[in-house]
Amino acid sequence: MNLAIDIGNTLAKLAIIDGGQVVDFLKTEQIDTAYIEKLLKANPGIDAAVIVSSRDTDEELERFLEQRMKRFLRFDQNVPVPIVNRYATPGTLGADRLAAAVGANTIYPNSDILIVDFGTAITFDFVSAEGEFLGGNISPGAATRFRALHHFTRKLPLCELIDREVFMGRDTVSAIEGGVVNGIVYEVEGYIRDLERKYDGLRIIFTGGDSNFFAKRVKKPIFATYDLVAYGLNRILEYNAK
Repeated sequence: MNLAIDIGNTLAKLAIIDGGQVVDFLKTEQIDTAYIEKLLKANPGIDAAVIVSSRDTDEELERFLEQRMKRFLRFDQNVPVPIVNRYATPGTLGADRLAAAVGANTIYPNSDILIVDFGTAITFDFVSAEGEFLGGNISPGAATRFRALHHFTRKLPLCELIDREVFMGRDTVSAIEGGVVNGIVYEVEGYIRDLERKYDGLRIIFTGGDSNFFAKRVKKPIFATYDLVAYGLNRILEYNAK
């Protein structure tokens, strides 16, 4: 079994992968050697690990994994991947975005794919049917938009995602909720519309913490998964074992 660790800006996400399939998925705000030690004791079959981090390198954690695992890989822009990276500045591309692109290509090989990752930022990335990562765009995520409205104005309250439909708000809170949610939905639908005009059979993958929330609101066939990066990291780990 393999362990894929994705350390993001706010949460660390860990996936246990057996035979190419995610069999357990965990999230934690605090990840350290004690946490990993407990996880490995509960899952003694894990003998390989891969890690990607949006934060500063945790050298102690990585040394621990190197010592405990038969194979360990820290994924960054210098590690070979099984797709072609066409990003003009690969050194500035977030490794988690590239891992998600590999994951999408693993799930839908030989397909044109739009990946929408809903997190602190929303990323829109495109992988071609030829297995090329062609880049994408970055936009503020839902929580970031709510905080910006609260921070940069004097009277607007701090709101959050609420599972209710709002088209036109009838008070300040619902106006903010509707503005943020509908703004994101229309943004996503715009990307889908324009890409479908160019690519027949476009596949759409939503991932990230808010993916299920928005998958219910975008009227298109969508594959939503929390663990897209994990599938990509696992594929990269196996690719580099050859």
